[in-house]
Amino acid sequence: MNSFVPTEQRLAVTRRRYPAFPREPAVLVRLVKHIYKQLHDDANALLKPWGINHPEYNLLMMLYGTEGYALHPSQLAEAAGEKSANITRLGNELCDKGLIARDGSSEDRRKVTFTLTRAGVALVESFLPGICALLERQGAGLSPRESVQLEKLLKKFLDHLGQG
Repeated sequence: MNSFVPTEQRLAVTRRRYPAFPREPAVLVRLVKHIYKQLHDDANALLKPWGINHPEYNLLMMLYGTEGYALHPSQLAEAAGEKSANITRLGNELCDKGLIARDGSSEDRRKVTFTLTRAGVALVESFLPGICALLERQGAGLSPRESVQLEKLLKKFLDHLGQG
């Protein structure tokens, strides 16, 4: 279990040194960072036997959750929350593994589509039971009502970040 106490202590020192430092948003940002790291580590550990990592999993799941299993790199970047350069690298890795295919457009050679292959679909469906169990464990600390409330608050927080 990760302890957030040292972070809170550092924030208290920062506020003592610089009283205008906004503690509450800083706590939220640090909590999100700590949560992301733990989720990332848990997913990497679970996915290791399948030879993929968490960022690759995210791309595979974005394609799996799309009608036709296909997205353009810019759509994939937005859906997965990745930079376009990272999509290129991850796309190359997943193509090399035979999990996705890169198809060019006949009208515009600059336009590319990533499509989940049969092997990619099979891989996703083989790790989904473990992922479902992991997600259930990760969310077990919240009641259904708290989960709905947290989802609404995080969406509100995310929406506001884009207005900055």
